Amino acid sequence: MLLPKIVTTLKDYDRSQFAKDVAAGVIVGIVALPLAIAFAIASGVGPQAGLYTAIIAGFLISALGGSRVQIGGPTGAFIVIVYGIVQQHGVGGLTVATMMAGVILIALGLAKMGGVIKYIPHPVTVGFTSGIAVVIASGQLRDFFGLDLAKVPAEFVLKIEALAEHAGSADATAVVLAVTTVLIVQTAHRITTRVPSPFVALLLTTVAAQMMHLDVATIGSRFGVIDASFPAPHLPSVSLHTITQLVGAAFTIAALGGIESLLSAVVADGMIGSRHRSNMELIGQGVANVITPLFGGIPATGAIARTATNIRAGGRTPVAGIVHAITLLLITLFAGRWASLIPMPTLAGILMVVSYNMSEWRTFRGLLTAPRGDVAVLLTTFFLTVFVDLTVALGVGMVLASFLFIRQMGEATTVRSVSDDDADRALRKLDVPAGVIIYEIDGPFFFGAAEKFRDTMAEIERAPKVLILDVARVNVLDATGLGVIHDLLKKGRTDRTSLILSGVHSQPMIALGKSDLLDEIGEDNLVPTLEAAVERARALLAVRITGAHKAQPA
Repeated sequence: MLLPKIVTTLKDYDRSQFAKDVAAGVIVGIVALPLAIAFAIASGVGPQAGLYTAIIAGFLISALGGSRVQIGGPTGAFIVIVYGIVQQHGVGGLTVATMMAGVILIALGLAKMGGVIKYIPHPVTVGFTSGIAVVIASGQLRDFFGLDLAKVPAEFVLKIEALAEHAGSADATAVVLAVTTVLIVQTAHRITTRVPSPFVALLLTTVAAQMMHLDVATIGSRFGVIDASFPAPHLPSVSLHTITQLVGAAFTIAALGGIESLLSAVVADGMIGSRHRSNMELIGQGVANVITPLFGGIPATGAIARTATNIRAGGRTPVAGIVHAITLLLITLFAGRWASLIPMPTLAGILMVVSYNMSEWRTFRGLLTAPRGDVAVLLTTFFLTVFVDLTVALGVGMVLASFLFIRQMGEATTVRSVSDDDADRALRKLDVPAGVIIYEIDGPFFFGAAEKFRDTMAEIERAPKVLILDVARVNVLDATGLGVIHDLLKKGRTDRTSLILSGVHSQPMIALGKSDLLDEIGEDNLVPTLEAAVERARALLAVRITGAHKAQPA
């Protein structure tokens, strides 16, 4: 159903739920404040970009999305790809790539691909998520330790080398402030759950830094005072050359946005016992990513942590997400200038916690005991994310996982000769005539299993008079499988071998009909059971014998 969730949730809305949604929205808005700023800075753009994204995209995702409780905005998953785009193509290139990604998401939603995009292999998602966490953490080491390093290289190896070269410039004050931030974020919830721990850490460390006149870098010293006004929409100059260069990045943003938003929606469904509309969620995410960049924003998606906070705070309708956006808007307009006082080590500490939570290291460790193919996909995706590029990692990871799946499905399909030597009692009852051989295919008959079938057929020393293929356990027949059957028919004309198919299911039958192979096989040679196939073979042999007698001279 392509209908925003807000339309149906407001039908039975009451004052009590409105109060809960408002309270939850305010809490989530406070949670989102430090994260939006931190994600934007880590992505290589100004802190305002994070706030604008959380406000505009947060509003649109809640108003147009398919989840009751989804909270949208910038997330850590985008940091790596956004940083790379900004370094190569500038903020204008990021705007174009994000808008293109939004169009892709809308197209996926309209094509009702929401249910398909969730089937990303688990080793791939864990691999690139853990890799992103490592890259995010490495990008925060400069501010966490207060290193005297003007610019951190984008490439992971060069980044580590630069950080190692400047390790001697570490500042004790910055380290203490960053470590204090981490401790507060991790422990503040034990004292109070009403005020989000990241906000508590941000407030206390900022106040302490100002009162104690600590000599540490702040948002203001690095980016200047945050503009409290709201930006006017601006469309960057777009050229065909720019678009072609950013196609890969756009698809990566769309894939990440789709995966993370739908994953967040599934988690939220489990927490509240609801069901989201995946296609509408993609459309809502797409619209948000088309409009938000016009106001200087960055890619946005559903945020699992903020969505869970919304649920725990009592939010149950998209109104909570809208209130969260309004809360951030008010903070930006009336208190945005104070954000320039936030110490950079504080943001680094917050992002270190985000990286740790995002790393899923326990899940990663558990997958190392999985089958070797899955481990290969996991490690390949992880290392490519860290050392090469997220776009490459996602593409290669999906290809490897696909090949692994094909191999597994091919191995699951068996082709065996059914003969008296198998001590098959049922076969003995059939009394198979001489010159007739039976082969059984068990599993999908697709390109992954076709070569196995050809190898098995090549083992036949002498061409039979009748070949029976028992396909009663074949539910899938693809073009390659059809090609194999066509080759059997072609070879059968040379060897004078008749082909009988036994137990053909609906999908293979439809595939045969569309390929015109039904006429070549003959309707009489498509039988429902193996017993009928043997009877048909006897009839074909009888015709051969009769024809041979008639052909003899008188």
